[in-house]
Amino acid sequence: MPLVRWSDDYSVSIKEIDDQHKKLFDLINDLHDAMKAGKGKDILEKVLKELTAYTEFHFSSEEILMQNCKYPDYKQHKVKHDEFTQKVKEFEQKYLDGSFLLSQEIVQYLIDWLTKHIKESDKQYSMFVIKANFA
Repeated sequence: MPLVRWSDDYSVSIKEIDDQHKKLFDLINDLHDAMKAGKGKDILEKVLKELTAYTEFHFSSEEILMQNCKYPDYKQHKVKHDEFTQKVKEFEQKYLDGSFLLSQEIVQYLIDWLTKHIKESDKQYSMFVIKANFA
């Protein structure tokens, strides 16, 4: 059973971005499932690396969209992306170094940040993008 489920409450009404958000939800659920099942470090490492890489891909997609339509709050939005990306990379590096264990608190942090970010920040830029006819 997924820890976090997609619902229309998270939709930004841009299919490409919604699909990417769904993938991020899936990756967080995969990480949680692997932890819960006591999977080995190799499986957890693979899922964490995929989550890190996909987060960077997704943020890049959003940022290109915002730049193309000249979204006025682009810089502030990018700062939030950069801070989150850095945090996830820190989690990954500490885990790989063996100085950090993945925990439910980390998974909950990922979920909380992502859902709040979608509902607050992403919905703001998506309305702008849609009004500017870029979606």
